[in-house]
Amino acid sequence: MSRVSLEGQVAVVTGAARGVGELLARKLSARGAKVALVGLEADELKRVSERLRGESDHWYADVTDHEAMARVAQEVKQRFGKVDIVVANAGVASGGPFVDSDPVAWRRVIEVNLIGSAVTARAFLPALMESRGYLLQIASLAAMTPAPMMSAYCASKSGVEAYAHSLRAEVGHKGVRVGVGYLSWTDTDMVRGADQDEVMRELRQRLPWPSSKTYPLGPAVERIVAGIERRSSHVYAQRWLRGMQGIRGYLPGVIGSVGQREMRRFEPRLGGVRTGLVGAGGAADEEERKSTAP
Repeated sequence: MSRVSLEGQVAVVTGAARGVGELLARKLSARGAKVALVGLEADELKRVSERLRGESDHWYADVTDHEAMARVAQEVKQRFGKVDIVVANAGVASGGPFVDSDPVAWRRVIEVNLIGSAVTARAFLPALMESRGYLLQIASLAAMTPAPMMSAYCASKSGVEAYAHSLRAEVGHKGVRVGVGYLSWTDTDMVRGADQDEVMRELRQRLPWPSSKTYPLGPAVERIVAGIERRSSHVYAQRWLRGMQGIRGYLPGVIGSVGQREMRRFEPRLGGVRTGLVGAGGAADEEERKSTAP
């Protein structure tokens, strides 16, 4: 598919304070897009916005808050006149055995990754219908491959993938294209935060190649930008992920068998696994919820 120039396009990126969202905002801006940054970390968003090449602005909002996101969508359109691209990127993760998991953190992963993505789309779809624009939903290898110790994250990413595919069928006739972006382990605060736990790090290192590697952020985001330019239905941040689509039906059985063996191996050490949200983004989310608690 031919690429669409991003010059003068208005792009919204959620979870833009760091990691994939921050670098994506920078690369979209470098290609001439006007960028609206959305997230919980107001100071970090301001820092990112001030360093972008072109026109940009930032909005503080929790993507799970429908009223807040509806307000942001209205203000973004007032600020830039239109919305052409929305990247639902905001996400958090937690790890550890489900039976010992923090129920609040587990639920928050579902809320941010799945519910927050739907709230984002609900807020911005009217503007995207006007512009015949593009919504890219960031998913993960976790949408294709179940993994022990990652039940909340896998559930959220599988759910958000299915939701986006359903949405594509609903809004395509209105001129809105919907894509799903897949990333394997990529060098972000989230992945580095998960790797701080010795058991989680060792479990990941025992995954079969190439899923055991951590991939550099730059090339992954370049491929996401290329997918946005093409308005692609599927965007693969690492090339080999495309091949996973053909074998994903076999993976639950394989993981179920191999995973049991690995869990028996690590059983004596599971009590020390951290069960809250991981990484700097997870810490910011937890801090925000503490500050707004009644």
